[in-house]
Amino acid sequence: MNLLQGQRLVYGIKESIVIRDNYSFKKYQKELNRKKKTEEKKQRKLDKKAVEANLESGQAPDDQPALE
Repeated sequence: MNLLQGQRLVYGIKESIVIRDNYSFKKYQKELNRKKKTEEKKQRKLDKKAVEANLESGQAPDDQPALE
C-alpha cells in the first residue's frame, strides 16, 4: 500500500485501514511557504531601495560596473 506524503493510517473499529490527510502537516507547510514568500518580498524591497539610494548618491549599482 502506498501512502502519500502527509497522510497516515487510521485503524477503525473493524481493523479496516483508512487513509486520512494529516491537516496539521499541510497547514505547517502552507505557513512555511507563506513566510518564505514574505521574506523574499521583503528582500526584493530592500534590494530595490539600495539600488535607488546608490543611484541618488551617484554610485553605480554593485552588480553593474561603473562606466567612465
